[in-house]
Amino acid sequence: MKGILRTALAAAAIAALGVSAQAKETVVWWDFLGGGDGVRMKKMIEDFNKAHEGEIEIQATTLDWGVPFYSKVQTSVAVGEGPDVMTYHASRIPLAVSQNILQEITADDWAALGMGQDSFANAIWDAVTVDGKQYAVPLDTHPIVLYYNKDKLAAAGLIGDDGLPKGLNGIENFSAAMKTIQDGGTKWGLSTFNAAGDFQFRTIYSLLCQQDGQMMTDGQWLAGDNIDKLTNAVKVVADWVNDGYAPAYTEYPAGIALFTSGESAMHINGVWEVPTFTDLAAKGELGFEWGAVELPVFFDHACTYSDSHAFALPANAGKDMSPEKRAAVLEVIKGIVNQGLFWATAGHIPALKSVTDSAEYQAMEPNATYAVLTANMVYDPKSVFAGVASPMYSAAANAFTAAVNGEVDAADAVAEMKEELDGLQ
Repeated sequence: MKGILRTALAAAAIAALGVSAQAKETVVWWDFLGGGDGVRMKKMIEDFNKAHEGEIEIQATTLDWGVPFYSKVQTSVAVGEGPDVMTYHASRIPLAVSQNILQEITADDWAALGMGQDSFANAIWDAVTVDGKQYAVPLDTHPIVLYYNKDKLAAAGLIGDDGLPKGLNGIENFSAAMKTIQDGGTKWGLSTFNAAGDFQFRTIYSLLCQQDGQMMTDGQWLAGDNIDKLTNAVKVVADWVNDGYAPAYTEYPAGIALFTSGESAMHINGVWEVPTFTDLAAKGELGFEWGAVELPVFFDHACTYSDSHAFALPANAGKDMSPEKRAAVLEVIKGIVNQGLFWATAGHIPALKSVTDSAEYQAMEPNATYAVLTANMVYDPKSVFAGVASPMYSAAANAFTAAVNGEVDAADAVAEMKEELDGLQ
């Protein structure tokens, strides 16, 4: 009888202690986030750990972006030594699924997260979906945008009554705008990172989509007239250099420096550079008013390249995740994704519509202005050969660097890329 009483009292004591009596769950986290967004993610992790002290602790490690990250994930997961949760590019999910690297995010998982298809823009949801199943939880979408020097565009008569650029749509209009800017004394109409064709692929792919072109159709690369549409896209970018509106073979830091120094009036880059310009302006080191908008319509309709950072659960070989661990991992994902408003300060467009629809986000500039492009996004084709740091990007780098800098013909560069892509097995 005394033993029963002691057991009952112990159980009551544990119940009274509640969560504090439960074992703390440690969630091993890997990401590839450096620079401004890395700083912000570390702050979000800190805040989560403080809010869940004694319950859940994220143990985070930041690895090298690109091939090193994805190679380590593949080898680690194969021997059951991967993390509990990791950042992942949506564009890499088809390859990961083919390699059995990722766990499915199930209906029960989505219920625990309090999210689902209606929580995200259609393109974002589709980007993490393979064969009707989801393999990651989107955190953001990070497209390329057109940054602009408002002072220089205003002087050239290229700012409308709404305070945004005007007269930039159309290939000829955009060229005419750059000429007007340069005639006013600015050295370059545009700067961009054109020393590497894999980055320029993002711009070129946007212009391919603006013609309703596709990189891959029914498993075939550049089928039908898509090769001609891609040639058109490459020629637009190459002409910016050939016509003297943009400098050739510009490295990434130099492209940014040309814009921040005022030597170029516009700049094409990812939204991840928003913190760079925001911080310089805050310190009084920029010297002009700036903004960012979605790419102009050069062909038939708006369309802009994008990708998404997402959270994925590795399928660690021989290492099943306990229900308690999975619940903790989902709580981590939910807690970070719901900090989307702070994540937006890194320039990225938060994936949750509840965040982008909020009054707070709508007051964020230039983020709210370029967020309209979520209705016009194009992600990489769903192929095991596509995605960041993929063979498709390598093929683009090999073919397009010389083309966009006026060293080879656009048609020849596209033919070279198609030949390399067709050779992939």
